Amino acid sequence: MNEAELLFTEVLNCDRLSLYLNKDISLDKKKSALISCVLQRRIKGEPIQYILGKTEFAGLEFKVDKNVFIPRPETEVLVEAVFNLARIHGAPLNILDIGTGSGCIGVSLAKFLSHTDITATDISSLALKVAKFNANLNNVSGKIKFIQSDMFADARLQKEKFDIIVSNPPYVVSAEIDSLAPEVRCEPRIALDGGRDGLDFYRKIIKTAPLYLKKGGFLILEIGFNQKNEIENIFQKGKIFEIIEFIRDYNNIERVVKAKNG
Repeated sequence: MNEAELLFTEVLNCDRLSLYLNKDISLDKKKSALISCVLQRRIKGEPIQYILGKTEFAGLEFKVDKNVFIPRPETEVLVEAVFNLARIHGAPLNILDIGTGSGCIGVSLAKFLSHTDITATDISSLALKVAKFNANLNNVSGKIKFIQSDMFADARLQKEKFDIIVSNPPYVVSAEIDSLAPEVRCEPRIALDGGRDGLDFYRKIIKTAPLYLKKGGFLILEIGFNQKNEIENIFQKGKIFEIIEFIRDYNNIERVVKAKNG
């Protein structure tokens, strides 16, 4: 749905089809005032997802607020890559979701994969609060362990070996953040800022992940536009991972990299 449809279906408590077919729908003063307020906030650059307090990802509903990055359709490609790998693997999996934010990756995996244990980390306690809410909202809280951690820093992670590590790390170049669209700049800078060249987190994850992956385990990462060659170079310098494939998103952009440990 476009933004106008999202707004009106929410305010009128109806689905998209009813919005167009039901000619008797009317706006009372309260609903008119609400729509006016929402439009004013949107004109100022606030994302519609923050205004409504929710969004959809992988067919599921997620709460979102200013403490978390808003899930994008492109990240569904990342989740799908893990789904496909899990189907091939067959056996129960132990998955680590680094920088979980709203929890959209970990919660979606927990919802649709059976016999799967998921650990989800984030440096932000406020983001983890949202992620835990979304796990409860989608009835998977018992399948996810949440840990506040700066990537791999928490000692509890050292006690486990994972079959898959998945992450959508920050990958925007620091100097470019202030030139992004106003609604994107409303999102947490910590979830956007990938450092001087946008690749800081990839270097850290690719270097450290082998310590937490099982032999033959997989590292699956979302990447930014036109970052494929640089990501390949980082993997090659590490000399540990074998890149299996780059996966394109709905716009034919190389969006996800899948690599095997050893």
